[in-house]
Amino acid sequence: MLYTVLKTLHVLAIVVWVGGMFFAYVVLRPAVETLDVPLRLRLMRDVFARFFKVVMAVSVLTLVTGVWMLGRVAKQTVQAGGNFEMPLAWTVMAALGILMFVIFLVIRYRFFKNLEQAVVNDDVPAGAQSLKQIRRWVGVNLFLGVLVIVVTLTAY
Repeated sequence: MLYTVLKTLHVLAIVVWVGGMFFAYVVLRPAVETLDVPLRLRLMRDVFARFFKVVMAVSVLTLVTGVWMLGRVAKQTVQAGGNFEMPLAWTVMAALGILMFVIFLVIRYRFFKNLEQAVVNDDVPAGAQSLKQIRRWVGVNLFLGVLVIVVTLTAY
C-alpha cells in the first residue's frame, strides 16, 4: 500500500514538473512576447517565483520517493535471497532525474537570481539575458523530462 502511494506521488510530482515546464515554454513564453520588455521581465519573474517554489517541492518529492522505492525493491530482493541489479530503465530514469534537479538548481539559484536582481535594478538588458538563459535551460529540462517519460513507458 505504501509503495503504491509513494509511486502515485512520484508520478504526480513528475506530471506537475514536466507539465509546468511545457506550459511555461510552449504557452506562456510565446504569449508574453507581445509585452514590453520591462513588463515581460516583471511578469516572468513573478511567474517563476511561484513556479520554482512548486518545482522545488515536487522535485524533492520525486527524488525522495524514487530513492525510497528503489531502496525498498533492493531490500526485498536481497531479503528474498536474490541479487539486486537495477534495471537499465531505472538507471536512466534516476540519472536523468538527478541531472534535471541539478539543472533546476542552476536555473533557480543562478539565472533566476540574476533576473530578480535585474528587475529590481531596472536593468532590462541583464534581465533579458537572464530570461534567455532560463528559457534555454527550461527547454533542456523539458526535453530530459519527456525523455524520462519515454524511457519509463517503453520499459514496461
